[in-house]
Amino acid sequence: MFAEGFVIANDVDNKRCYLLVHQAKRLSSPCIMVVNHDASSIPRLTIDVDGRKEVLFYDRVLCDVPCSGDGTMRKNIDVWKKWTTLNSLQLHGLQLRIATRGAEQLAEGGRMVYSTCSLNPIEDEAVIASLLEKSEGALELADVSAELPGLKWMPGVTQWKVMTRDGQWFADWADVPHSRHTQIRPTMFPPKEPEKLEAMHLERCLRILPHHQNTGGFFVAVLVKKSSMPWNKRQPKVQGKSLETREATQLSTATPTEGKPVDALEPESQLVTGTGDSEITTPENLENNENKKDGVCGPPPSKKMKLFGFKEDPFVFIPEDDPLFPPIEKFYALDPSFPRMNLLTRTTEGKKRQLYMVSKELRNVLLNNSERMKVINTGIKVWCRNNSGEEFDCAFRLAQEGIYTLYPFINSRIITISMEDVKTLLTQENPFFRKLSNETYSQAKDLTKGSVVLKYEPDSANPDALQCPIVLCGWRGKASIRTFVPKNERLHYLRMMGLEVSGEKKKEGVALTEDSTATTELPEDGLGEELRAEEAGLPDATPGCDPTAPDPPR
Repeated sequence: MFAEGFVIANDVDNKRCYLLVHQAKRLSSPCIMVVNHDASSIPRLTIDVDGRKEVLFYDRVLCDVPCSGDGTMRKNIDVWKKWTTLNSLQLHGLQLRIATRGAEQLAEGGRMVYSTCSLNPIEDEAVIASLLEKSEGALELADVSAELPGLKWMPGVTQWKVMTRDGQWFADWADVPHSRHTQIRPTMFPPKEPEKLEAMHLERCLRILPHHQNTGGFFVAVLVKKSSMPWNKRQPKVQGKSLETREATQLSTATPTEGKPVDALEPESQLVTGTGDSEITTPENLENNENKKDGVCGPPPSKKMKLFGFKEDPFVFIPEDDPLFPPIEKFYALDPSFPRMNLLTRTTEGKKRQLYMVSKELRNVLLNNSERMKVINTGIKVWCRNNSGEEFDCAFRLAQEGIYTLYPFINSRIITISMEDVKTLLTQENPFFRKLSNETYSQAKDLTKGSVVLKYEPDSANPDALQCPIVLCGWRGKASIRTFVPKNERLHYLRMMGLEVSGEKKKEGVALTEDSTATTELPEDGLGEELRAEEAGLPDATPGCDPTAPDPPR
């Protein structure tokens, strides 16, 4: 049911991590993890493979590094005011360290993409040339010219000069005075030997210029790992080939820019996004066996690893004997194949308010690396505790965020609805049974109050109908049914069915039109009015938590 691959996305900025979480939620995937580390020293991860520890390497790595941003001058007015040549000189070392880290994390045969929104060679080709030189043939630039035939681009440059802030140019490291050595590094210059420069194939880099296709300025280089890095021991092949047990080794004296050592072996999964501009100390950590047995992946102890910023809630996996799960399993008639061990919460005390689900691969990562990672978010919300004091057969209702993940395992409380029912449910706050089709009413009347799955199946005999299945989570009340769907998703589904949002917003909602004739109103706050009715004790209130309200930090 779950994809075997997963994505670990990283950002050094804690606030940007939460923005990344917000964007990733649209995917509704249990295979995404967002972490908060300096990408130049992102910790090594391990996983359990048949009872033994294996180092985790990535099949794909994306290094979207911090840059001066001179390629964004069309949209970013600050570039015109604040840009100086010093920006590139200061960022070059960090960019090279991040790229080196990414290459160490990459599995043999894997691909790494290095990208910037700058056109300065010091941030682009200079970083790639230095990385290729240090790799001693372990990395090579891939020729991707045929992969995007519609994209206009210029080949990478092979010669460039370095300019100081005061406008002084240098074509060779030998010409740089000793007083400038702290600002200008030898890795900023192109290789001297023509044979070495030709073997690098820097022309395979892609330079995207703004005036070619009305874009911003962008630089992309695609690297393929042919063998392990010189300072690393043998690494595993890309997924599908056998893995060997590996141990971390010390780096040789040939260390990255500014003489800072890089850890010997690095993580692996399917793709990692990394940026960073500050360092986090990451000494070798031991596994917390006691927490692992309890299924608890808490924040790393301060004595073992210093992680600054917001202290995240722990990840607590639901144990097999937890009394919380059987009522849920019975109420929704879950299939025996349901992976209950992949359920987790974000609290160790008090009532569990929300239940999340991750893939088994991410569960493996969490249980084996709780002391190494600062995880901001992972998994998707699948159940939410009812807020009402009224007693129901099940204390947890379905969450729209995870409905497509849960639906294949649910065997009861499923109501098949028509396209007209979908429109009614998404445009009216709490429609009575009489407003729905007879088929929908006959299914709903036999169900007790509580959470339900509303499923629309395409009608192939009707070409005018929407030919895409839709699954919504809803609530069967005393005499009505309502959906628990956030406003943006409502609008998305309605547009799919031909309902367009008008440009004019009314005080009570957003006007929707169909063929410029009929109009309906969509509540502005989605579910807020119903929840306020619930708190006030009005009849037929729908218990639950507002999916439009912000979640606590995850």
